[in-house]
Amino acid sequence: MNLKDYIASIPDYPTKGVIFRDISPLMEDGKAYREATNQIVDYAKEKKIDMIVGPEARGFIIGCPVAYELGIGFAPARKKGKLPRETVEVDYALEYGHATLTIHKDAIKPGQRVLICDDLLATGGTIAATIELVEKLGGIVVGCAFLVELADLKGRDKIKGYDILALMEF
Repeated sequence: MNLKDYIASIPDYPTKGVIFRDISPLMEDGKAYREATNQIVDYAKEKKIDMIVGPEARGFIIGCPVAYELGIGFAPARKKGKLPRETVEVDYALEYGHATLTIHKDAIKPGQRVLICDDLLATGGTIAATIELVEKLGGIVVGCAFLVELADLKGRDKIKGYDILALMEF
């Protein structure tokens, strides 16, 4: 199955000159979504992970079915003010401004092997912040898995030294 057949390319969205890669068609097709999930599950099994972390919000829809299939936990990394208990946080740069990502302080146990899952790797800022959160809690990031990598944006440069699985590259 060619998963790229299930990615819609929308020119000039959200601004002129940008091609938006929409994963919705992949998620809307049960067989394609299952295939993508199974490929990440196989990768996770090789890494012998204990926990999955996914950044808000599309990291949830990629990471949760993988965690479910493996019978392990999932911890959300969320925007500041969205988690109800004590958190740790990381500030990171956006194209225009800054953002803060948080995770519950007890979400990751020291020494746990963690896989970070998200829909796509673009500039790498959100994933670098997620890695920092996991490591602040003593977790070991053993890999990062994505449906799509936008290679021209060089997100890999921000997360050098970490193993990366991207099911598709644009």
